[in-house]
Amino acid sequence: MDETMLAMVLHAHGTALRPETRPRPAPGPDHVLIAVEACAVCRTDLHVVDGELPGAVLPIVPGHEIVGRVLAAGPGVTLQPGQRVGVPWLGQTCGHCAYCAEGHENLCETPLFTGFTRDGGFASHVLADAAFAFALPDDADPVATAPLMCAGLIGWRALRMAGQGRRIGLYGFGAAAHLLAQVLCWQGREVYAFTSPGDGAAQDHARSLGAIWAGGSDESPPVALDAAILFAPVGALVPAALRVLRRGGRVVCGGIHMSDIPAFPYGILWHEREIVSVANLTRQDGEEFLAVARQAGLRATTHVYPLLQANQALDDLRHGRFQGAAVLVP
Repeated sequence: MDETMLAMVLHAHGTALRPETRPRPAPGPDHVLIAVEACAVCRTDLHVVDGELPGAVLPIVPGHEIVGRVLAAGPGVTLQPGQRVGVPWLGQTCGHCAYCAEGHENLCETPLFTGFTRDGGFASHVLADAAFAFALPDDADPVATAPLMCAGLIGWRALRMAGQGRRIGLYGFGAAAHLLAQVLCWQGREVYAFTSPGDGAAQDHARSLGAIWAGGSDESPPVALDAAILFAPVGALVPAALRVLRRGGRVVCGGIHMSDIPAFPYGILWHEREIVSVANLTRQDGEEFLAVARQAGLRATTHVYPLLQANQALDDLRHGRFQGAAVLVP
């Protein structure tokens, strides 16, 4: 029996991932070894590769939108071999700091993050803390489900932060926004999609998923919005989004990394407008969102690449060569 695994490894920021054959690890207490079926490619993976996020542990196997089957379980694990699971960005928390005690494990002081501070899913196998893996239906499509593990989850948390407003703007219509747009339409809300100026393909994609308006980020929608969620990591979009909000509206910054926000006049923030950020996710977010995803019948637009083409998938994401989400398959 082959006891090795294949992994795409980042050794230095700004360089290509290198394929490596490694011994297959055995799961310790409370952990599972997962045979990866699919791992979606997130913009955060680009930030990791480019060294834009401080604290990455190198060498590292990126990837944190993982779907696979439990191959082996360590002591203390209730998940069974053969069970399909999903593994998200939040890989482990301390469970005892003030934030964990308050129910804000997404703000844990000493967390581990999949594909950033512990090896992730750009591989044939991955170790995961069983308590942070989501049990999935046996008939779940691995490729279609993989983008839900981050693009879907962070979109859901961002929506919760945005509030109950009816008119929601989405800046950056990529993997997260194309899933969240479907949730918003299912909820009966209005979607206003903002893309890079002149990106007709992304605007058409947004309209096909129910957006009632789609235009460039340099344009104004026909009505004032209740909230705007920013998935594009562009700080200049913050004042742009403030300008299209109604009084009392909120801008939610959904990315883990963003370029600097430029100075802007206080007048566009006044009238009790707000700017908030979203950090990571909680397991409760995951349970809630996965239930909603099933009820709403979310359909991920995916582009499949073999695992060994991880660098091509990253480059295609960087240059916006596809709509929806890229997914690696071993």
